[in-house]
Amino acid sequence: MALTLLAVLVAVAACALPGAIAEPLVYKDCGCVKGTLVTVDVSPCPKQPCPLVKGETYTVNVTFTSKEDSTNLTAVVYGILLKVPVPFQIPEPDGCKSGISCPIKSGQTYTYLTKLPIKKSYPSLKLVVRWMLQDDNNQSLFCWDIPVQITDG
Repeated sequence: MALTLLAVLVAVAACALPGAIAEPLVYKDCGCVKGTLVTVDVSPCPKQPCPLVKGETYTVNVTFTSKEDSTNLTAVVYGILLKVPVPFQIPEPDGCKSGISCPIKSGQTYTYLTKLPIKKSYPSLKLVVRWMLQDDNNQSLFCWDIPVQITDG
């Protein structure tokens, strides 16, 4: 009986998985001057453009390797509409408070982790999000773009 139940559960899980697996996030490197991108993940983002539902919060997780030492890190985010970058405020722009212990060292790999809340007041539209992490001299350790669509859900 237990073996049969296990077989049924495995079969159900196998059938459910194809629809549950998200597409890998496709991003564009928009100019890593002082670092190298290793991985970029926005979760949940099951397809692209990444559907961002108003009132929800998303996790941004970026792994990068620094090409220099830096004491401070600042996240700068833009929404790009009709090729015009519009500054976007995030809850914690201090990269040293986003999963990274500063100062950072050249040649080391770091993981930047933060939250992206989508306010209900945002308009419903398609745009490109540009996310940068800058060093002491405003040079980008990483810069990436992803297409998103803000929706009501």
